[in-house]
Amino acid sequence: MNAYMKRVLEQVKARNAGEDLFIQTVEEVFKSLEVVVKQHPEYEKMGLLERITEPERQISFRVTWTDDAGKVHVNRGYRVQFNGAIGPYKGGLRFAPNVTLDTMKFLSFEQTFKNSLTSLPMGGGKGGSDFDPNGKSDAEVMRFCQAFMSELYRHIGPDVDVPAGDIGVGAREIGYLFGQYRRITGTYENGVLTGKGIAYGGSLIRPEATGYGAVYYLLEVLKHFGEDIKGKKIAISGFGNVSWGVAKKAAELGAKVVTLAGPDGYIYDPDGIVTDEKIEYMLEMRASGRNKVKDYADKFGVKFFAGEKPWGVEGVDIYMPCAFQNEINMDEAKKIARNKNAYYIEVANMPTTNDALEYLQKHVKIVAPSKAVNAGGVATSGLEMSQNSERLAWTAEEVDAKLKGIMKNIHDASAAAAEECGLGYDLVAGANIAGFKKVAEAMIAQGLI
Repeated sequence: MNAYMKRVLEQVKARNAGEDLFIQTVEEVFKSLEVVVKQHPEYEKMGLLERITEPERQISFRVTWTDDAGKVHVNRGYRVQFNGAIGPYKGGLRFAPNVTLDTMKFLSFEQTFKNSLTSLPMGGGKGGSDFDPNGKSDAEVMRFCQAFMSELYRHIGPDVDVPAGDIGVGAREIGYLFGQYRRITGTYENGVLTGKGIAYGGSLIRPEATGYGAVYYLLEVLKHFGEDIKGKKIAISGFGNVSWGVAKKAAELGAKVVTLAGPDGYIYDPDGIVTDEKIEYMLEMRASGRNKVKDYADKFGVKFFAGEKPWGVEGVDIYMPCAFQNEINMDEAKKIARNKNAYYIEVANMPTTNDALEYLQKHVKIVAPSKAVNAGGVATSGLEMSQNSERLAWTAEEVDAKLKGIMKNIHDASAAAAEECGLGYDLVAGANIAGFKKVAEAMIAQGLI
């Protein structure tokens, strides 16, 4: 990094002390941008890096609700509106006990560049709460969502900020949130949220979109190396909607996912998760609220490895972490790197620590970054916004075709950006550069705001 970038990074560390995930994300992005920053001395003059690393707005609020026994509970809610230079803030809501302001800041910073890569007019934002919907009744979840929206509604709107679902926020939660928004505002602005049910403005294939998009991105990477996805074995983590979408699309294209992972360990299915029964059972596992991947092993008679992760499995061609941030550390990276011909395709948001990411870039065939690979979800949310604004309902085939085209464009733009900067086929750097340049251009054009 040059002197300007180092100075800004030190400011970020000082201003955000203790927010390790956010600092890690800024460092990862900055490592790719030195060539671009050198080419644009006006960035320093206009304080671009200082501005692009500071959220435009971050909101924290109390959420008070009662459980079925009448006991009062208090949670904390967040919405970080990081950058709106290219469109209304856009990003998911996450309900999970480990949600903090640090989590929201790193996710919304990443979301800014991810949304830029889609070429759709969406800024970056993220929100959520430390509320855990697991084990709660429908009535308890409804009361929490209504209390959450009673504050959030002040800060969102179809042309202001459009939240979506994320971990812990599925169709049920989005429905309750939208109902409360409609009750409070007295308007039917179905473009205020995405991930809605089909009956009130949702888009087909939205639940599968992140997983489908990840596989479509993988197809472009394989094509670059002259390879086909047919017959490939894929190791993934998680077993929620994203993992389900990956398994479903991979099976459709002739590949097979052979692992799933949860908090309790991982399963290995040598025959692959390729039948309708196995793929649909993933949805049952998620809906059960048990959060145990061992259920799959018990049902289908495959091996379960308690307390372990799937990254040491041999004979795998492609590794696709789909679960959560920083699940791949240096130890896990070294296990993956035993297979020097492996494709490492990040799907979850920032699933790899910075040191592990650098190691994998040197020791496997290719690394593809999450901000590009998992953009299919937000891209389909953007398509849902388009359908809402135009009062249209596209078919599943139409949405799928548009998603596939967007993912191809994201890959091609990332590859071209890296090539233009003399970095070869570096998809990590390319995604950061391509996403950053569009946001930077819009910020400069709009002046000091």
